Amino acid sequence: MRIRPLGFMLIGVAALVTTGCASSDEWSTWKSHPTHFASGKHAGFSVRNGDEGRPRVTRNDVAMARSEGWWGKPVTVSSEQILER
Repeated sequence: MRIRPLGFMLIGVAALVTTGCASSDEWSTWKSHPTHFASGKHAGFSVRNGDEGRPRVTRNDVAMARSEGWWGKPVTVSSEQILER
C-alpha cells in the first residue's frame, strides 16, 4: 500500500498536535475551553502581543479580558505601562 503525499502531511500534523510544545497545565487549559480564544478581540490581542517583546496593553484590553473571561498565559504589565488608547 502506498501513502500519498497528503497522507504524509496528515500524519505529520497529527504528530505535531499530539506532541507539541505545550505543558500539561497548558493542555489542561486548552481542554477546558471549546475554542482557542474567548473572542475576536482576545485573538487580536494575542496576535499583537505574541512576540514576547514589550506588550501593548490598553485599558480597554484589561476591561475586555475581565468581561469576556480571557484565558491563557497572562500578560503582566505595571499600571504605568497601560496605554490610554
